Amino acid sequence: MMDATKYAPGYYPPKENEYRWVKKDHIEKAPAWCSVDLRDGNQALIVPMSLDEKLEFYQLLLKIGFKEIEVGFPAASQTEYEFLRTIIEKDMIPEDVTVQVLTQCRDHIIRKTFEAVQGAPRAVIHFYNSTSVAQREQVFKMSKEEIKEIAVSGARLVKQLSQEYEGNFLFEYSPESFTGTEPEYAVEVCNAVLDVMQPTPDRPMIINLPVTVEMSMPHVYANQIEYCSDRLKYRDSVILSTHPHNDRGTGVACTELALLAGAQRVECCLFGNGERTGNVDAITLAMNMYSHGVDPKLDFSDMPHICEVYERVTRMKVNDRQPYAGSLVFAAFSGSHQDAIAKGMHYREEHHEHRWTCPYLPIDPHDVGRTYDADVIRVNSQSGKGGIGYILEESHGFQLPPKMREHFGYRIKDISDQHHKELKPEEIFDVFNKEYRNKISPINVIEAHYVQQKGNNITAMVTIEKDGEVYDSTAKGNGRLDAVSNAIKLLTGYSYALETYTEHSLEDMGSGSQAVSYIGLKWKNDQMSWGAGQDTDIIRSGIKALVSAINNKPEKED
Repeated sequence: MMDATKYAPGYYPPKENEYRWVKKDHIEKAPAWCSVDLRDGNQALIVPMSLDEKLEFYQLLLKIGFKEIEVGFPAASQTEYEFLRTIIEKDMIPEDVTVQVLTQCRDHIIRKTFEAVQGAPRAVIHFYNSTSVAQREQVFKMSKEEIKEIAVSGARLVKQLSQEYEGNFLFEYSPESFTGTEPEYAVEVCNAVLDVMQPTPDRPMIINLPVTVEMSMPHVYANQIEYCSDRLKYRDSVILSTHPHNDRGTGVACTELALLAGAQRVECCLFGNGERTGNVDAITLAMNMYSHGVDPKLDFSDMPHICEVYERVTRMKVNDRQPYAGSLVFAAFSGSHQDAIAKGMHYREEHHEHRWTCPYLPIDPHDVGRTYDADVIRVNSQSGKGGIGYILEESHGFQLPPKMREHFGYRIKDISDQHHKELKPEEIFDVFNKEYRNKISPINVIEAHYVQQKGNNITAMVTIEKDGEVYDSTAKGNGRLDAVSNAIKLLTGYSYALETYTEHSLEDMGSGSQAVSYIGLKWKNDQMSWGAGQDTDIIRSGIKALVSAINNKPEKED
């Protein structure tokens, strides 16, 4: 049995707060984004990235649009030191991008960090020390004053070295394990650091309040953020940042509520990579904003490429259900879902809708490089006629009449059920071609000639191949298709009624417009058979559809 009595809340809600963030219903603008993939995300990998892999990932982050990138902990790893020196010495840092380096508030580590970052066009020196009750009591065995002095001493040395080394330096301080720290004490430590650094509106300082370990429900973190935001000194010269982890699985929610509560900046990783359950996922956060009409200032329009690079250089896997990025996140297997999506797509086309309101799809899959036929409507034994028909229309332009779509849908479901597998769009199209379109066996109309009679009557002289033998048959009808149908009935003795006929044009690849016809025949026992015909001539396409439907005659027509 699991024993919950050993656990109790290890966090400290503010004793007083304004709760202004509760009244906000959405994030109005994108925060400043800082990718920590190359530091926090890298140290969480089973096999950390090599220099070449880090360089490739760095280029990907630049392409996505990150303007702040934490490039590593150069005092802790030779690879990270070499990476930082490489991008500085090879002039690989764009003018509008700031690199960030991390250091503990320890004298020798701070000094080595400045050696690594000197010459950078613009760099954030991110220094930190742990302030939580657990760290103070169990790890450092120090008082509040002693812990605060570590932060203040670190700030003094960072400020001193920034004047001695070449470079354009900005500063960030984190009270590590903030979520396990009393909010009033966290404010006290941060304000002591700010007093040393003396930020100005022209040279602001970042105060980062990290969810080093996620301990509380997201609204508690939002209250902590609002409490600190209201009580930090030099507030107009402070950029309030958040660095959430995902131990409780609510990292995204913590971050979104923190932004409502006054946070202005987010440190994050692609796909939520990071230690333990990971850092907050930059993609989910950004795309959540995008889905509310807020430009996140990050470009995820080629999500398949981003996934490919990430998986290759980190050796991690993007889960199939990863929000916005996974291979199945836009997929609908359910018949009712597929039908609603297909109708939603048609509604957009018919009404020339710009605003996205399609059922079951929070965003347009095209926006992240996905396609409707391959990624949205997925076909297996659970699928419905609407989605299957939509794939055929979206992929190849065939607009089956409703009853034929239902018949075809059941056929596809049966095949999927029998083989216990998903059917791809091309496999669906192959079934349509083989079983419905231009089917010429056992009966085929080789040629037909027509004579106009009085009124609308037509006489058709038809050459028919049946079971390998060629016959001529002549019959009258109230139109060419009816006359051909009667000629076939006369020859074969078949008895059926033409129940459904529809047609439309089809833009064929390279050969101009073609006509497509669909015919449904009702036989004596009320069973239906269906056929499709395609030809450059509308009359011939109708005859081909008729012949295909006859060739799909039920085995027992009586």
